Amino acid sequence: MSRQTRQTFIRSAIAIAVLVVAGGAYLHSKNGDIGIDNANAAIVAPAPVVSNTAPAVAVATDFSGIVERAGPAVVNISVTGKAKQSAVSDQDDELDPNDPFSQFFKRFGPQLQIPRHPQIMRGEGSGFIISADGLILTNAHVVEGASEVTVKLTDRREFRAKVLGSDKQSDIAVIRIDAKNLPIVQIGNPALTRVGEPVLAIGSPYGFENTATAGIVSAKSRSLPDDTYVPFIQTDVAVNPGNSGGPLFNIKGEVIGINSQIYSQTGGYQGLSFAIPIDVATKVEQQLVKHGKVTRSHLGVSVQEVNQALAESFGLKSAAGALVSSVDKGSPADKGGLQTGDVILRFNGQPISHSSDLPSLVADTAPGTASTIEVVRNGQPKTLTVKPTEAEAVKTASNDEGAGSQARLGLALRQLSPDEQQQVGIHGGLVVEDASGPSALAGIQRGDVILSLNGKPVNSVEQLRQLVSKAGKNVALLVQRDKDKIFVPLNLG
Repeated sequence: MSRQTRQTFIRSAIAIAVLVVAGGAYLHSKNGDIGIDNANAAIVAPAPVVSNTAPAVAVATDFSGIVERAGPAVVNISVTGKAKQSAVSDQDDELDPNDPFSQFFKRFGPQLQIPRHPQIMRGEGSGFIISADGLILTNAHVVEGASEVTVKLTDRREFRAKVLGSDKQSDIAVIRIDAKNLPIVQIGNPALTRVGEPVLAIGSPYGFENTATAGIVSAKSRSLPDDTYVPFIQTDVAVNPGNSGGPLFNIKGEVIGINSQIYSQTGGYQGLSFAIPIDVATKVEQQLVKHGKVTRSHLGVSVQEVNQALAESFGLKSAAGALVSSVDKGSPADKGGLQTGDVILRFNGQPISHSSDLPSLVADTAPGTASTIEVVRNGQPKTLTVKPTEAEAVKTASNDEGAGSQARLGLALRQLSPDEQQQVGIHGGLVVEDASGPSALAGIQRGDVILSLNGKPVNSVEQLRQLVSKAGKNVALLVQRDKDKIFVPLNLG
C-alpha cells in the first residue's frame, strides 16, 4: 500500500468514525437511546488529560440501587367509575372515529338525541406505600370519582383499595389495602433539596408499570395557577400520564415529592414536571387518616411574587417576600392591620422567600392562633399580629379630565363615575382609556382601573401626575381588572 493510499484510507476511517458518533448523538436526542450514544462515543474517546484542578463537569448517576430497593414500594393504581350521563347522537355508535368524515357528520349531520346509559370510566396512576400495613399515598385526581380502586404490586399481587380521604387543594389522597409486611419508601426532607441535584421518578406512564426516569431539580417553590397551598418542586424528569401519584426520589433514595402535574401543549412530557413536596403531603395525610378531611387556616389576602422591579419600587433590599395585592374586608388580615402594598417578609419568625411560602405556613397554623407578621410598609419595617381563621371549603373560588396622556406612564386616564365606583366596588381609582409605552409593555389594558402608585392611593389624574413626577425609575401600579387586583411594575426609564 503506497503512502498516499494509506493517508486516504486513514482520512476515510476518521470520517466514518465521526459519522458514527454523530449518528449516535442523533439517535440519542431523537429516541433517547443512551446505549447507542455511549457505545459509539467510545470509538473516538480522547486520551485522558492530566490536570491538578477537578473539572466542574456532570457525572452520570446510577439509580439502579434505588430502583432495586424502593421499586417494590411503588404501586400501580387502576380506577373505574361511571362517567356522567349525557345525551348523544345515535350516529356516535355507527361512525368510525378514524374516518376523516366522522367529525363532519357529528357536527353537521342530523342530530337525533337519545339518552345513553352512563359509561364506564377507567384510568391509571401511581402511588407508593408509606406503612407496612397498607397505607398508600397518591394524587387526589387519580382516585377522583372512582367507584373501584385496584392496587397492583410489583410481585403481581392485586388488592382492592379503600379511599380514606382526598384533598383537592393539595391534590393528595390516602388509600389503604388489606395487607401486611409490605415494602415501604423512606421519607426525605425537601427543604434540603438543592436546585440542580439529580432526582428519580418511578411510576406507570401510559400503563407501563414501574418505569424509572431521571433528571434534575429545575426549581423550588414554584407557584402554579389554582394551586394556592403547594410550593411545587419543578424537575425535568420525564413524567407522563400515569406517573401521577408516583414518588420523586433524591440521590439517597428518599422520597422528597409526589409527581403531580406536567406543563404540556401536547398532553405529553415537554421537560416541565411538578411534584408536591413530601412534607406538605404527609401533613395532609395525617389529617386525612385522623379526621377524614383537612382543616386549614387563612388570612384573607391575595399575594404575588416580588421581582426585582417591584423590590426597587417598594424600597426593598432584595427581591423576596409576598406582596399583598388585596385584603378581604373583615378577614383576619384586615382585622390585624394588613394593607394592600405591604410586603410580608416573615410569618411567625419563618422567612418568606417566595410568595408561595406564605399560604402553606398560614395553612399549617391552628385556627385562632395569634401569629406575628413582619412586613415592610412604605419602606419601613412593621410587625403585626393576626389570628388566622379556618378557611372555608374551596368553591369548585364622562369626565375627560384625563384625556391628556400621562407621558411617563403612557396612559390616558379618567376618573370613575360614582355609579362605576359602586359597580366595581371601590372608592377612587382611575380607569384606563388607552395604554401605550411602558404601560402597554407591562400588559395594562383599556378598562383596567389604576388604584395606587407605589402603595399610595390615587383619586385624580392630577394626584397621579404628582406622584409620577416624584417617582424614580421604577414604580408599581396596583391595577384592578374585573375582580382581580395585581401590582404591575413599570420601568419608566
